[in-house]
Amino acid sequence: MADRVTVIGWDGSPPSEAARAALDAATLVAGTRHHLALPYVPAQAEHIVLGSIDIAARRIAGHRGTAVVLADGDPGFFGVVRALRDPEHGLEIEVIPGVSAVARAFARAGMPWDDARVVVATSRTLRRAVNVCRSYPKVAVLTAPGAGPAEVALLLTGVHRTFVICEALGTEQEQISVLTSDKVADHIWRDPNVVLVVGGSTTAPGIAALGAAPLPAPGSPAVRPGAGGWIAGRDPGFPGPVRGWALPAAEYGGDVPAHVRAVQLARLGPRTGDLVWDIGAADGAVAVEAARFGAAVIAVDSDSDACDWIAATARRSGVQIQVVHGSAPQVLEDLPEPDVVRIGCADPAVVAACAARRPERIVAAATTRDAAEAVDRALGEGGYTVERMLLQSVELGSGWDERGRSADFVLCGTRR
Repeated sequence: MADRVTVIGWDGSPPSEAARAALDAATLVAGTRHHLALPYVPAQAEHIVLGSIDIAARRIAGHRGTAVVLADGDPGFFGVVRALRDPEHGLEIEVIPGVSAVARAFARAGMPWDDARVVVATSRTLRRAVNVCRSYPKVAVLTAPGAGPAEVALLLTGVHRTFVICEALGTEQEQISVLTSDKVADHIWRDPNVVLVVGGSTTAPGIAALGAAPLPAPGSPAVRPGAGGWIAGRDPGFPGPVRGWALPAAEYGGDVPAHVRAVQLARLGPRTGDLVWDIGAADGAVAVEAARFGAAVIAVDSDSDACDWIAATARRSGVQIQVVHGSAPQVLEDLPEPDVVRIGCADPAVVAACAARRPERIVAAATTRDAAEAVDRALGEGGYTVERMLLQSVELGSGWDERGRSADFVLCGTRR
């Protein structure tokens, strides 16, 4: 095993005294080709070009001497440290970090980033990374070939965002570009790059001057003037001051019983990285609460007044929701692929159209048994195992007198 392994983060600046000492003593240096070409790398040391981290780690583990691994930025932030510390390699490592690419990108934009989400976009994670961009107003995307700014922008079609694209950070070829999302796919971008995807509520004044959406007025729901965060990424108590979910229908101005919505949300299980379709969104209660769980949400309704209401409710609640006006199932054809779907109208044709897109779960409600049985058949024919529930509730007054009684069917289809 190597006597000592030092991981050094390179951010374009001259190495620190500790980093220079580790490099001078190294008998093995691993890194990309541009790292190994740096003038600080000793020529007499064995050089390993990093491709597979696991293969490099095994070679380092078998080396007798002092090893250095060079990586970009902060190697402990979505970097090589995690792979090198895998117990199977048995390596004891020391880390000398550089400035992370994400920190440098936000510095270039003149924006704080303790309230930002950071995601990695690869061919495997691209869709989920884009869903985070849909649901959060400030996201840093660490891209990969084939999952870069153009691909992110194309999957965000219909959602307005500002892109700050940082190419070759820390090098002489560094380039910072600010574009609206509809213009990004018109360009070819160099790797590596970091993309900041921001909504209007978090756009810095310097970015706004270059064509981004303007800042909202102080006191609007999306802005907390002078407020500092206490937890990185997102305050779990925000957005909105209201505690809990499945809030009373009166909170949203609708009439869907809260207990029905609670069951629907529990079966949907919306989470960060998911895309939720809420079809027949009506008052927007399910859409807003799914967004509060961190999911990206597209709310669909055929009533233009309902669409305006949903958009206003989302703004008031401080969540990002894409509202689509149109009639299902026709309007669904151009929407991006959902992970879970909630259907507010017991229409078998809509259920069938949703089942054809193969989401993991489809949840629907009905007020009559005939309608519930029609939805049940559509789910079964679409390849879903169906859970059937009849929810009954009685509202009690202050004197414990019955003020209202309701019965609703809820059907949850899970893809087989």
